[in-house]
Amino acid sequence: MKQNDGGEKENSLFQEHHFCPVCGSPSIQLHKKGTRSIHAIQPEMVKITDSSYGDVWDLWKCGSCGHLFANPFPSPDHITSLYSASEDPLYQEEAQGRSKNFVPILNRLDRLRPKKGRLLDVGAATGILVRMAGEKGWTVEGVEPSRWCTRFAAEAYGLKLLEGDFFTLPLEESAYSAVTMIDFIEHIPHPWMVVEKAAYILEPGGVLCLVTPDIHSFTSRILGQKWWHLRPAHLAYFSRATIRILLERAGFTILSVRRYAWTFSLHYLMSRLKIFSFLLKNPRLGSLWKKFSVKLALGDSLEVYAEKR
Repeated sequence: MKQNDGGEKENSLFQEHHFCPVCGSPSIQLHKKGTRSIHAIQPEMVKITDSSYGDVWDLWKCGSCGHLFANPFPSPDHITSLYSASEDPLYQEEAQGRSKNFVPILNRLDRLRPKKGRLLDVGAATGILVRMAGEKGWTVEGVEPSRWCTRFAAEAYGLKLLEGDFFTLPLEESAYSAVTMIDFIEHIPHPWMVVEKAAYILEPGGVLCLVTPDIHSFTSRILGQKWWHLRPAHLAYFSRATIRILLERAGFTILSVRRYAWTFSLHYLMSRLKIFSFLLKNPRLGSLWKKFSVKLALGDSLEVYAEKR
């Protein structure tokens, strides 16, 4: 076992934090024992539509900034291998609702960067946002580790997404006008390294858009262990305060912080809750539920826009 530059003990599959991954403080301690061992993680647990709500690894908390994170955690190479093997057809079944989620984001980016330019979507999944941004005049690229997702994006939308790990892919300095990370950063054990790379590839004045769950939200506090963002794929839980610390440390200025709203089909929402499963067994009723869209303004995710200084 060796030790890396960030102070984590390493082996081929799992590592341990000895410093806060947001602020770098050594003042970290166990906050909550997990419901299972991190060594049990499998590809099906990291897919976007996984519904293992309340399932978490051991969570540690920083005594300096309050950041909450999984510790130990899968090594970056192991994470990439898990996502590479992950398949998620249910994600694409909700393409219509997910497209509605991305419209306000792209409209805000248009206002912030009216001349557009190159946009990179990190954690692009099947390329829905990439396709939509291209239709609005952006020169688009996307990064996605899942082989299934990149293959689907190519076959369905004619998109050639970069397959692999964003942090290790060779990307040009100051090359992009905008970088989007929608529900991405909570899946990463080293968020500061990721936003630092985003700053590296953005041109001066370029915009980073992040969407991530808010661990201090009212919904999170009310639902407690049943909160839908407590799940195996999430290795980090941010608040307004820790997101600000993270981004400012990496050289960004916060432009705005909003509450993100979701749109899903009624069928998808019912499939998340076991009490409604009997209503989905009838094929005719199942098709009917898919025709109804529901906008969820739960206020439990942050939508953040930050400019590279």
